[in-house]
Amino acid sequence: MSIMFNTDPFITAQVIDLVLRERECSLSSREWKHRLAGYGYAIKDTDHGEVVETLPHHVEVAVLPAQMSA
Repeated sequence: MSIMFNTDPFITAQVIDLVLRERECSLSSREWKHRLAGYGYAIKDTDHGEVVETLPHHVEVAVLPAQMSA
């Protein structure tokens, strides 16, 4: 299986914006992750931080800023 990565900065900025807005609306980390799944995204813990990835294909879109950690 090959690992795919997003390389488009416009898409990255839009996804990070969505993630930030959804985090502000959520009461808990669990609700936040559930809301993101509804948009087709998941948060994955990695060695280089938390990463937003697409569902179901697991394409890494962006690394979350450190202050976003849930």
